[in-house]
Amino acid sequence: MNCRSLLRLAACTLVFAALPAAAALYKWSDENGRVVYGDTPPPGVKAERVNPAVAPADPNAVRDMAAKDAQLNKRQQDRAEEEAKSEKAQADAKLRLDRCAQVRGRLQTLRADVAMYRFNDKGEKVYMPAVERDKAVAESEKMLRDLNCPGVPAG
Repeated sequence: MNCRSLLRLAACTLVFAALPAAAALYKWSDENGRVVYGDTPPPGVKAERVNPAVAPADPNAVRDMAAKDAQLNKRQQDRAEEEAKSEKAQADAKLRLDRCAQVRGRLQTLRADVAMYRFNDKGEKVYMPAVERDKAVAESEKMLRDLNCPGVPAG
């Protein structure tokens, strides 16, 4: 089949499919007095043509649809906000745990029995006195408590 034949076949199919929708509807009474509906009344019977009533449009349908759409948009926005909050909370928790690890490392170094020093402005080594070291240990322990770090080591 060529393209033109296929187009004709498709057009005919559409026309025949639409015919039942456009067919007339008749109402009549049979010999027993019952009301009968059909597309072709029998001969010799007084038939009345009935136009099937189209259901009236719901005047609130547009408003209801808009309300449902607004609810859907609100739920999507709420979900996006919750996801953003969750991602921020996860990022904050990771930063806190990283900071806890840094403070723990500093505390471990301060508690080690090693001479600690820093360089002054002249580039000379200045050793940390025991008093300063104890103060730094106390500050680090306080920082671990303030950060609510898991497994805070005992002093």
